[in-house]
Amino acid sequence: MQPRNMSMSGVVDLAAVKAAQEAKAKAEQARAESARQGGGGAVSPADLVIDVDEAGFERDVLQRSAEVPVVIDFWAEWCEPCKQLSPLLERLAVEYAGRFMLAKIDVDANQMLMQQFGVQGIPAVFAVVAGQALPLFQGAASEAQIRETLDQLVAVAEQRFGLTGLTVDPDAEPGGAQAAPAPQAGPYDALLEAAVQALDAGDFGGAVQAYKNVLSEDPANMEAKLGLAQAELLQRVQGADPQQVRKDAAEKPADVQAQIAAADLDLVGGHVEDAFGRLIETVQRTVGDDRDTVRMRLLELFEVVGGEDPRVAAARRALARALF
Repeated sequence: MQPRNMSMSGVVDLAAVKAAQEAKAKAEQARAESARQGGGGAVSPADLVIDVDEAGFERDVLQRSAEVPVVIDFWAEWCEPCKQLSPLLERLAVEYAGRFMLAKIDVDANQMLMQQFGVQGIPAVFAVVAGQALPLFQGAASEAQIRETLDQLVAVAEQRFGLTGLTVDPDAEPGGAQAAPAPQAGPYDALLEAAVQALDAGDFGGAVQAYKNVLSEDPANMEAKLGLAQAELLQRVQGADPQQVRKDAAEKPADVQAQIAAADLDLVGGHVEDAFGRLIETVQRTVGDDRDTVRMRLLELFEVVGGEDPRVAAARRALARALF
């Protein structure tokens, strides 16, 4: 058993950029398959908190994450902070009424999972959404901070992957149906799927056009906006010579296009703060049309990473200081 499609540090690389689109498609397929097999019934509150081991991780976390966000609590009996955090997470899982599930993993009995997630200390809390893993927090946290993190997780799961959670029935028998009803196909699903397939094939120009086709009919479609920003980034760096790009940027600090090209490579390579910092510094050194060109590229990169990422929020504040 090996967790798949995990982007543990939230970096952006060629595989991770496409993975979000692929994961959404797989999540929709999994929900549709569950519906065909008779899924879609309500679960009991007891089903919202489960113990998971290495043997059941594939079924209980990865597959389940196509239906509902799965929060993972890494804990141990000897861990005193865990004794305060775990009951709080269990209470919140019930209170959130199916908007996420809680999977409890005893690190003493599941060392392999602990290593695969890169857990350095406990308590440690992660989430898996449509097969994509992300760290939430480690160590002690206040209930208010935990609620804020969970609210962001639920919002991202719904906006990016269409995961609205499970239906909870207090009278349902524990261990009953585990899936929410599959959502109806949207009017642009075929075009969005075509974009994902183009990304898979390395046809970034085709993906760009497919996303633009959606946005021409529905300018507010968030999935298409995100996908377009990602596809355009991949298209820009395709065929670039990284050594030459970085050489140009180092030798020409005042060259706007050289700095923009290097920032694109930074982001694709997972160096998010470096990409943002490079462009913010370039904004500070430029005026007029050049400054606006850099600012617009920075906003595009914000779209690629996602507005909920704390690095984006920090960079927005730094950009505001640079501009005003």
